[in-house]
Amino acid sequence: MSLLTNSIGRLRLISILEACSFLYLLFCSIYLKRMLGDAEAIRTPGMIHGILFCIYCVTLYQAMGTAKWSITKAFLIFLTSLIPIVPFFIEGWLKREQVRAKGTPAT
Repeated sequence: MSLLTNSIGRLRLISILEACSFLYLLFCSIYLKRMLGDAEAIRTPGMIHGILFCIYCVTLYQAMGTAKWSITKAFLIFLTSLIPIVPFFIEGWLKREQVRAKGTPAT
């Protein structure tokens, strides 16, 4: 099943991209900015992460409508994006939700 076939698949993709950008931003802010003293080290990664986070929020809203998730469930999914490695753990759950919405087995 392709990640781009429905809104939950797109949410899975952007969730992983956003989580990776968050981890990279943390690396840049801790190592490059604080330890090496490069104040400009977080400018570009911060902008990329901000754009991906906005796309994540829009995609979550679309998936919420498609899957008919409650506001509570959508809010909990949103909260997972605020903790750096948690989106990797909910990937399996989102994959099962995508299968339920599509009605085909997961690949």
